[in-house]
Amino acid sequence: MQKIGNSTETANPSGEFTEGSPAGGTPSTLIKASWLNAVQRELLSVISGAGLNLDPNNDAQLLQAIQGLAGTAAKWANVSGKPATFPPSTHSHSWDSVTDKPTNFPVAWSSVGSKPQSVLGLSTVTSLTANATLTAAQMGLVTLDASAGARTFTLPAADVSLGVVDVIVRRTDNSGNRLVVQASGTDKIKFHTHLNNAGYAFLVLMGAGDWWHLRSDGAGNWMPLARLDSTPLGRPVFDTATVFSPGGYGALNGSILNRAEWPWLWDHAQASGMFTTEAARVGREGGWTSGDGVATFRGPEVRGEFLRVLDESRGVEANRLIGSSAADSTRSHFHYTDGTLNSHRHVITTGGDGVIDGGSSKATIYDGLTSVGTRTGDWGGIETAPRNIAYPGRLKLI
Repeated sequence: MQKIGNSTETANPSGEFTEGSPAGGTPSTLIKASWLNAVQRELLSVISGAGLNLDPNNDAQLLQAIQGLAGTAAKWANVSGKPATFPPSTHSHSWDSVTDKPTNFPVAWSSVGSKPQSVLGLSTVTSLTANATLTAAQMGLVTLDASAGARTFTLPAADVSLGVVDVIVRRTDNSGNRLVVQASGTDKIKFHTHLNNAGYAFLVLMGAGDWWHLRSDGAGNWMPLARLDSTPLGRPVFDTATVFSPGGYGALNGSILNRAEWPWLWDHAQASGMFTTEAARVGREGGWTSGDGVATFRGPEVRGEFLRVLDESRGVEANRLIGSSAADSTRSHFHYTDGTLNSHRHVITTGGDGVIDGGSSKATIYDGLTSVGTRTGDWGGIETAPRNIAYPGRLKLI
């Protein structure tokens, strides 16, 4: 392609069109056939190169040609200089072996402390049914099955050699068998750190489809990035099915739990403000107890109860304890009683004897106290309750 300056002397030094100067006797740039033909040939080459036939009635052919050529060039088969093979889906490279890496980041690489020794590429899917310790090569998606019995799966050590890597652990079975994902050695999984800043040594996957996305920091910790159900620990919820939803739920039935199996829930119970002993549990069934005082603890018992928002110094129900239970009651009131012909019988206790009959035309009443023995009959159910619908109650266990 040529600039206008190659075909006329009146172009500027950059080879561009000029208006000329009538006062100075300089004519404007002349457009010569050679330049126009050069431009036309360039444009026609684009259209024919895209495999299109010229259409004088289509002013969008140049755009269509460019779009077609770009799409063809983007196809993998047309990429030139591509490698014949690729590394395996999960592989690692030492940092020192990487070529063309920058010499400096926000700080020099040599000054970074606890830097990983390798960078892992992750795109594997691993399925396990027996107790196992995961390896660096298995980082990616790991599906776990505990249908045959309780299972424990151990994460690789989150040390410098592993570096910063991600793993998603997902349960596939819906059995009631316990499935534990534990950290290696003294490593920790950093969840519920509001209760324990160090985190916990393991987590539990509950129900088919329950999953956690974890990332190692290369310094002994696994950080949770996401999970199936992030409902806060200890939250009571209603459900519309008697089966437990996946994600970490149990019944609100006051069951006895093992402190070693549910350490985060034990920490929550102690910090709840509604924690008491088994001996003091009567009347406080909605709270947590210390169980046997050594190895167990008890959760809230809420079955068959209505829930009420705690007063918290408002004064509507002053001095009510959190997690305490209250019997049903009716607001204080009275009823008038009446019989046929108003014939209530009153006993004269002093000053005379006899009875006063409401049907009598007249009677003489002596001074004295009277006692009334009339009352309304029994009516109602076994408790005072509004109209209601019963749903299963669930407790978030992890």
